[in-house]
Amino acid sequence: MMEGRIEISQEEIETSFAASCIEHVARKLNKPYLEVYEALKRTGAFEQYIVPHYKTLHTQSRDYINDDIIAYLKNRHIDL
Repeated sequence: MMEGRIEISQEEIETSFAASCIEHVARKLNKPYLEVYEALKRTGAFEQYIVPHYKTLHTQSRDYINDDIIAYLKNRHIDL
């Protein structure tokens, strides 16, 4: 390990990515982040979509990710 270097786990990276997804979707929809979080949690988006597809999703543009997550919610009849 290099002096002063911070190491984080893959789980921490994925959790940070999921948090950024919540924040950016909330901004795009002009909704409170807690409302977006609850909708994603209720639909299983974290376990079934965001985390399992992290390796692909994090390479996409923020607009693509936002639109994809919003489509995921709409496909599960969640309208924010």
